[in-house]
This record gives sequence, structure tokens and C-alpha cells, in this order.
Amino acid sequence: MIPLLAIAAWSGTGKTTLLKKLIPELCAHGIRPGLIKHTHHDMDVDKPGKDSFELRKAGAAQTLVASSQRWALMTETPDETSLDLAYLAGRMDATKLDLVLVEGFKHEPVAKIMLWRQDCGHNLQELILDEHVIAVASDVALELDVPVLDINDIAQIAGFILHWLRA
Repeated sequence: MIPLLAIAAWSGTGKTTLLKKLIPELCAHGIRPGLIKHTHHDMDVDKPGKDSFELRKAGAAQTLVASSQRWALMTETPDETSLDLAYLAGRMDATKLDLVLVEGFKHEPVAKIMLWRQDCGHNLQELILDEHVIAVASDVALELDVPVLDINDIAQIAGFILHWLRA
């Protein structure tokens, strides 16, 4: 099983911004990261008018679109009531990855780094610090029972993750 590490926080806290900087930093250290992103929005990676879109809309339960550069599998899940993170991670190719970063899924029982910003519109007491939280990345100093990382220091966060992976 590929190690999973969630980057979790309230919407607007900067999860995607952090990951866009963190992924290249991890790659520079030889880590091959994958990513699972949770969204609350109806999303579609395909485009109306494309053959694959039309064939999927015609009723294909799964559609795989492939080229020599990449491939994508789209699976229709209208009867699913919730997402299963373990199932989704199991769809990833463990031979090509060292780590799967997970954006969101803050209530899943996986290791996670919570993000905290002083101006996030929440009280610190609302921050979920369960047994799966391995650190908090923050823009202010905090006194917590887990390591507190500087949310703006990507090298520090990457170093923490590298150490966590080796442990």
C-alpha cells in the first residue's frame, strides 16, 4: 500500500496553493507523489462535444481515454453515497508512486497535516486534532501537542514529510 498523507483544512485556507509548491519540492528530493483531490462540486474532466464525453453520456459506466502522454479513467458513480478513500488510492499504480498526497478528506483515518491560518474565519478550538494529525502547518506560532510547521516554508514541510516517510 502506498503511504497516504492528507493535507486538510477549511476551504480557502490554501491547500491547493501549498500542494502546488510542495509537489515540485518533493520531486526534487526524488519522491514520486500522486494526488487524490476531494471536491464537493460536480466535476467532469471531459468536455461536451468530444467523442469520449458523448460515449460516456450514452451510458458507458467507465470510459478510459488514452494517448501516448497520459490516460484517464472516468467512472460513473451515481449510486455512491460517499467516497471511499482507500478504494480510490487502490486505483493508483504503486509501482510509479512513493506517496499519495490527499487534498481534503479531513475526516478520514489517514495521516494528515492540518493547515491553519490566523485569518481563516475559524477559532483554533475548531481545529480537528485527532490521532491521525501528524503536524499543523500555520502562519502563526501555536502551542500544540503535534509539531507546528511554517505554512510558508515549503522546504521545512517537505523535510518533515521526508522524515515521516522514512519512519
